[in-house]
Amino acid sequence: MGVPLYQIDYGRSGMRKICNLILTTVIILSLVACKSDISSEVRTSNGAVPEQSLENMEPQGEINFSDNVESGFSTDEKRETMKAEFNFETKTVMLNSGYEMPINGLGTYSLHGDECIDSVKSALENGVRLIDTASAYGNEEEVGQAIREAIDEGIIQREDVFVTTKIYPGSEMANPVDSIQACIDRLNIGYVDLMLLHHPDPNDVDAYKAMEQFVEEGKIHSIGLSNWYAEELTEFLPQVDTVPALVQNEIHPYYQENDVIPFIQDLGIVVQGWYPLGGRGHTAELLGDPVISKIAEAHNVSSAQVILRWNLQKGVVVIPGSSNPEHIKENTELYHFSLSENEMNRINALDRGEKHDWY
Repeated sequence: MGVPLYQIDYGRSGMRKICNLILTTVIILSLVACKSDISSEVRTSNGAVPEQSLENMEPQGEINFSDNVESGFSTDEKRETMKAEFNFETKTVMLNSGYEMPINGLGTYSLHGDECIDSVKSALENGVRLIDTASAYGNEEEVGQAIREAIDEGIIQREDVFVTTKIYPGSEMANPVDSIQACIDRLNIGYVDLMLLHHPDPNDVDAYKAMEQFVEEGKIHSIGLSNWYAEELTEFLPQVDTVPALVQNEIHPYYQENDVIPFIQDLGIVVQGWYPLGGRGHTAELLGDPVISKIAEAHNVSSAQVILRWNLQKGVVVIPGSSNPEHIKENTELYHFSLSENEMNRINALDRGEKHDWY
C-alpha cells in the first residue's frame, strides 16, 4: 500500500484542519444550493412522488439529488474535483482524510469465536487487507486476535491491514468516549483505521465529535457514518467539523441507491456497500438471478464476482462476508475482468428498491 500513511501525525497538523474546513464549507454551500434551487423527487413508503418542492416538504424518504448538486462547479467539474477515484492497480482508494483504503474486503457480521478468527486469517492469507467489524457484532476481540496472530506469523504488518469498526445507537452513543475506547481496547491492535457511527441517533452529533477528538489523539485515523442517506446527511453535515471519510450503506443489485451514491460521492466521501450479495436469506436468489448468471457465464466467473465487480465499477467499496475459505479467496479475484456498459446497464435494470434490513 506504499508509504505507510499511518506514520503521519495528523493530530498536530493545522493543515489538515484547514483542508477539512474548506471541504466542509464547500459541502454546506452544496447542500444550501440543493435545498434552495432544486426541486427533487421524494419517494414515500408506497413509492408515490409528492408534487411539492424540497423547500416546503417534510422529510419523508429518499431525496434525489443526483442531477443538480451545485457548489460553484458544474456537475461534471464537481465530480472531477471531489469524487475519490478507485485505483484498480493498487486496489485502493484515497480517503479525504489522507489515508489509503482497500476497495474490497471481508465483512465479519455473524462470525464469532474460532470461526471468526479462522475467517479473518484466511482472508489475510489470501490478500484481503480490509476487515469490517462493529461493537454490535460482538466479535471485535476475535478480529483483533486474528490480526495479531497474522502479524506474529509474518503474514502482514499492522500498517498493511485496514480495520473498520462502529459504535451503536442508544447507550453507546450516549456515552461515546467510553464506547469508542472500549472498541479500541477490544481490538487491541494499536489504533483503528476507520470508525463509524452505526446508525443515526439523537446523540449522533456528540458521538461524532467524540470520534473527532480520538482522531486528534491519533487513536483513530478516519471517521465516517453507516446507514446515512441524502436526507440524514443534509441535516447532519453542517453540525460537524470533519467531513466523513466514508458512508457505508446497504447496496446490492436489488437495492441500488442510484440517487444516493452519486450524492455522497460528489461530496468527496467514499461509498461502501454492505450486504453486496443480498444478505439475510436473499443471497441465493440474487446469485441465481438469470441476468447475473448469464453475465457470469460469459466471463467464466461466479455470480458473486460479477456482483462485486459491478459494485466496484460504480465506485462502491465491497465487504462481502464469508466463513468459507474458497469463497473468501474467490471474492478477491475481481480484477482480471470487467463489465461492459451493456452488462452494467442490465444489472442496473434489476433494481427493485428492495431493502433487506429493518431500517
